[in-house]
Amino acid sequence: MMIHGDPEFVLTLHSVIEFIGTFAFALSGIRLAASKHYDWLGGFVCGVAVAIGGGTIRDVMLGVRPFWMLSPIYLICTLFAQLVVIACHRYLKRLDNTWFLFDTLGLALFNIAGIQKSLECGFSFWVAIIMGCITGAAGGVIRDVLLNEEPIIFRKEIYAMACVAGGLAYWGLSYLGVSLYITVIVAFSVVCAIRLLAVRYHISLPKLRDEEQTVE
Repeated sequence: MMIHGDPEFVLTLHSVIEFIGTFAFALSGIRLAASKHYDWLGGFVCGVAVAIGGGTIRDVMLGVRPFWMLSPIYLICTLFAQLVVIACHRYLKRLDNTWFLFDTLGLALFNIAGIQKSLECGFSFWVAIIMGCITGAAGGVIRDVLLNEEPIIFRKEIYAMACVAGGLAYWGLSYLGVSLYITVIVAFSVVCAIRLLAVRYHISLPKLRDEEQTVE
């Protein structure tokens, strides 16, 4: 199934989504590095890891050149995010909710970018949904490993499943022939809403129980 919409518009929209998502994710990664008292280089590395990590894995799996190798704008965007964190370091603690919002926005934006690029490469929608999850969540995993934290997708908070829901919404609307503009807005809103509601009301997936836990 192909994406409905003008090819030039699709390409432009995809680039805008990746750029905004890069900035949002880079901010969240550098912010966490600052909380660990990393130096400027360490912060930049964490920002780059979370900003391009998921997209790089996606592109390698799709058999195309990683997106950040085609233009330096993504590294420049990460550098700009670092400058923002450095300039606002005195207010970082007050902006905890803001950094969470940036992480959520990055997740939703990169999820859509992964879906669109997979469809552009001619893959089926089920593959596109998986690639959307990888694009949105893998960068956060790399970031957490670098910061010696338990990856967020394994914690109680709903993270990757929000991407799956957004991908299913994208597929459903595309199947019905809804315009690309509306489809992107709805898919983006679904990911953000699920993520925000899950954290606000402490909604999580059921936990696995090992043998010892089931024995009374």
